[in-house]
Amino acid sequence: MRFTFLFLYLTGLSISVYGQKDKTLGPYLSVEIDTLSYGKIKLNTNGERSVKIKNIGNDTLIITSCKASCGCTIPLCPTKKITPQDSSEIKIVYDTKRVGVFSKTLTIKSNAINNTYYLKVIGEVVP
Repeated sequence: MRFTFLFLYLTGLSISVYGQKDKTLGPYLSVEIDTLSYGKIKLNTNGERSVKIKNIGNDTLIITSCKASCGCTIPLCPTKKITPQDSSEIKIVYDTKRVGVFSKTLTIKSNAINNTYYLKVIGEVVP
């Protein structure tokens, strides 16, 4: 009876390990933050920020597109390939010509295992 339980336990363990994705098989996009917070920013001031990204996989990472949820947010993505364990940055420019709270989404697409990443951009433009 003990051997039956041991056999079932080991079989279940091997199946659960087999089903997991390995982050090291190919490029893997890591972003330093989930939400870019501008906090309170003055009207008509510099709305440029940057976010560090890193390839923690074992193959070259290529950012294929960066798109914002509206025209008031402009992402500038790296055009060079990011080698394994190397870093780069995405520049984000928010248009600070309107007063009020904002919440936008930046969609980053790449050839990584986690090929689509959503970065939230929040803040408030004050007079």
